Amino acid sequence: MENGQKKKKIKAVSRRVFLQTLGGGAAGVSVASRILGKEPRLMFEGPGELEMFTGKTISLTVNGKKRKIPAAADDTLLFILRERLRLTGSKSVCNRGECGGCTVLLDGKPIYACHMLALQADGAEITTVEGLAAGDKLHPVQQAFIDKDAYQCGFCTPGFIMTSVALLNNNSQPTPGDIRVALSGNLCRCGNYQKIFAAVAAAAATMRRG
Repeated sequence: MENGQKKKKIKAVSRRVFLQTLGGGAAGVSVASRILGKEPRLMFEGPGELEMFTGKTISLTVNGKKRKIPAAADDTLLFILRERLRLTGSKSVCNRGECGGCTVLLDGKPIYACHMLALQADGAEITTVEGLAAGDKLHPVQQAFIDKDAYQCGFCTPGFIMTSVALLNNNSQPTPGDIRVALSGNLCRCGNYQKIFAAVAAAAATMRRG
């Protein structure tokens, strides 16, 4: 080599040093282990090998049924519901957490299924639009959407229904303002908002009557 310099030996980077370099430290190890699962593969062989998490089998209670499903580290909850469990009511529309077409209930709260890793939902109770009806009897929100003609193309409808159910489960007598605020995270490409709001108000009245 030039000037008689010797080639320096490159030291293998340990997993701890790698995470600390990223600014994660112990917190990074904790988050990675909790979110990404515990079935690692090795990126390198020999000293300084780095673990890469590929996924694990998760447990979900979906529409009242307990399920165990293998999930990769980058699988979204929406992917698991649609492609693994074939529950296609939750729609993949924008796929970036903006339109609300993929809304499901996670432990009773509305969330964008396209924006949550499946591994983050491990152990949760999930309700999709398929789980609302009791046999042949539709949920009051579903029935109200039909009665009030609150859908057109239908892509946004399941998301609106799930968000509306979450609202009415927590507020039995919402004002028009309450309904608009609750549904502000759901977009209707057809612009059918007035009929959607009317449907939610009608469903609220039906649920109060029992």
